[in-house]
Amino acid sequence: MSSRRIIHSEQAPKAIGPYSQAVQVGNTLYLSGQTPIDPATGELVPGDIGVQARQVFENLSAVLAAAGVGFDQVVRVGIYLTDLGNFAVVNEVMKQYFREPYPARSTIGVAALPKAAQVEIDLVAVFD
Repeated sequence: MSSRRIIHSEQAPKAIGPYSQAVQVGNTLYLSGQTPIDPATGELVPGDIGVQARQVFENLSAVLAAAGVGFDQVVRVGIYLTDLGNFAVVNEVMKQYFREPYPARSTIGVAALPKAAQVEIDLVAVFD
């Protein structure tokens, strides 16, 4: 088995449980789910689903950057929404961070998320 490398960014929220922001094994990077927490305050950003989704992608961007990887290397996106009616808005925000060909993706409706967030997103990236 390849050795694991733990990835951490001060520009992303601290983990609020017993997990790492990301773990690299070989040329694969697994990012834990990010919620719309402002890393400076540790609080949920105020605003609608568009504002929350942008903050999530900014948090993910910081973790990717700490690993020396960008959104172009992302192969899978997992999106968790407390209201699947927000699907279209999250799609529009996602298009600001990714370009074609888009990664594989799943979108799952959930009953609740930490700190009453409306969205959580995790990623898998593969790089050379």
